[in-house]
Amino acid sequence: MAAPRVPQLDDGVVRLRAHREDDIDAAVEMCRDPEFARWTSVPSPYTRDDAKRFIRDIVASGWERGDYRGWAIEAYDGETLRFAGNVDVRGLPIADIGFGLHPWARGRGVMVRAVRLAALWAFEQGGVAALHWRARVGNLPSRRVAWATGFRFHGAVPRLLAERGEVVDAWIGSLSPGQKMTARTRWLEPVLLTGSRAVLRPLRDADVPRVVEACSDERSQHWLAALPRPYTEADGLVYVLGREVQQSVDASVTWCIANPDTDELLGNVGIMSLDGMDPTSGEVGYWAHPDARGRGVMSEAVRLVVGHAFAPAETGGLGLRRLTLGTADGNTASQYVARQAGFTEVGRNRAAEPLGDGSYADVAWFDLLATDSGRRTSNG
Repeated sequence: MAAPRVPQLDDGVVRLRAHREDDIDAAVEMCRDPEFARWTSVPSPYTRDDAKRFIRDIVASGWERGDYRGWAIEAYDGETLRFAGNVDVRGLPIADIGFGLHPWARGRGVMVRAVRLAALWAFEQGGVAALHWRARVGNLPSRRVAWATGFRFHGAVPRLLAERGEVVDAWIGSLSPGQKMTARTRWLEPVLLTGSRAVLRPLRDADVPRVVEACSDERSQHWLAALPRPYTEADGLVYVLGREVQQSVDASVTWCIANPDTDELLGNVGIMSLDGMDPTSGEVGYWAHPDARGRGVMSEAVRLVVGHAFAPAETGGLGLRRLTLGTADGNTASQYVARQAGFTEVGRNRAAEPLGDGSYADVAWFDLLATDSGRRTSNG
């Protein structure tokens, strides 16, 4: 049952069209998918009657009123165009965009194309002056679509969305007419780096128990005064997600330092402040699980990251020219790692670092240039 006023939009790969009765079975499959249901407020269990109500009532009446413009997405599966999901523009002249994809169509760039088509129509023909994106905090697939289509991220708003009787925090972003619908920044990826003592890979939720152990350790709590006390599994999950958010805005990139034999977390190393005034400079930070201390693991990990940071962008590196590193006075283990990686102490900030016992320590600052001939890049 198609509303004749629904404009058909096509970029040669993806088509937006009016919903039809023969979309119902595929729509039910999509809405019953656990990952789809996880991030949306669709009824559970989702029935054919729910799909009929959405197509016949919600979408059709939305087009009639002019304040809810929804399309079915079609994409090619081989040579065949198939129902792939939904995209809708809700509100006027300030609108929200919503979208959802059938499992078969994921990972193909379908939704990015669909959002561009819908947004361009909304700005040029739909009377929309600003388009907002909202997603429950943690919905990284939705964030990737928003990132790839040029939305500017504005952080998270507490308790913004109501889903299945629960009020949840939400990420927000915006897109304006005339903006390029391409990514505004890099989404940094922690590429695999391999040494003899450690493998550097992306952090995962499965690493959280080891993160909790490391961040609950007495030494960690002393030198990293900002750590929550006690440090819980919820804190660990927030930390892991936060690293991905920082990567999505080109601000930092973080690696899990993993045991090459067991893959268990041994520590964490990252390059921060990549979104500062000097995009060719970054700051190195790290912490170790107690199991990794005194084994040369962190020294090797930092050397691997330094090599990646200074490698040219065209070869997969970050193409940086300068790195800095700050450690509290008295943290001799951290300063040893810095020197092993080739960093040179260049100055101090007095009483600048809060410690876990409530006192303040001087901060020793180190730096390293890509052109420094003495920098260590091997495992030696």
